[in-house]
Amino acid sequence: MGYRLADDKADRDLIATAARDAGKLAMAFRARGLKAWEKSKGDPVSEADLAVDDLLQGRLKPARRNYGWLSEETADDQSRLSAPRSFVVDPIDGTRAFIKGRPEFVVSIAVIEAGEPVAAALFDPSTDRLWDAIRGEGARVNGAPIRVSSHTQIRGARILGDPGRLPTLRQLGAEASTVNSAALRLALAAQGAFDAVVAERPKWDWDLAAGALIFTEAGGVITSRKGEALVFNGEPPRQPAPLAAGPALHALLRERLNQGDAR
Repeated sequence: MGYRLADDKADRDLIATAARDAGKLAMAFRARGLKAWEKSKGDPVSEADLAVDDLLQGRLKPARRNYGWLSEETADDQSRLSAPRSFVVDPIDGTRAFIKGRPEFVVSIAVIEAGEPVAAALFDPSTDRLWDAIRGEGARVNGAPIRVSSHTQIRGARILGDPGRLPTLRQLGAEASTVNSAALRLALAAQGAFDAVVAERPKWDWDLAAGALIFTEAGGVITSRKGEALVFNGEPPRQPAPLAAGPALHALLRERLNQGDAR
């Protein structure tokens, strides 16, 4: 099946509405008190994560019956590998912050075709901000176009990453801070609130797929730290540690991070 711009727009509108409703459900769960536990050591989950996943499956799967499905909170049946398009979902990206009552989390949904995101929506219910994008048509926050920053030097660059793991960049004059959600980091950088996102560890597709499209449609570049393109919906659905920035700064950071151990 050949998809067109109209299909991308329809998918964006579908997932944006679903993300908003999912965010409201998450906040309702947190308002009345949460049950939370660890799926594995250091990997928390709450009843809200599962409820949001159920809501999104119930909303999205019937609307696109031929699409595959990949979610952090659903067992991967790998039907996505043969589907023409797939939803890639993180019901609550930033669960640790969510459980602690902090605002650093989003609902993240992307539509993937042939390894690339074609539609994306991220909703931050704490601030009522919705970032969305479709392939080739730019990125928005609450309907307003956004653009990555034009900062072109490491000195003075505002980097989202683990400050304790980026001493070399900090010694070169960069400022480092972090937020809990990987998707939210990309969204904030996409609108120019930060200049770059530098990760130290690999990420799952659901952490990056929506944010990656929003970031690139806002004029940024996101690759592995070695400059490799991110290809989504593979097996396993996992990406190398990403590097995201405007084109000029991305090239500088990639060069510096590949000069031995840049930590």
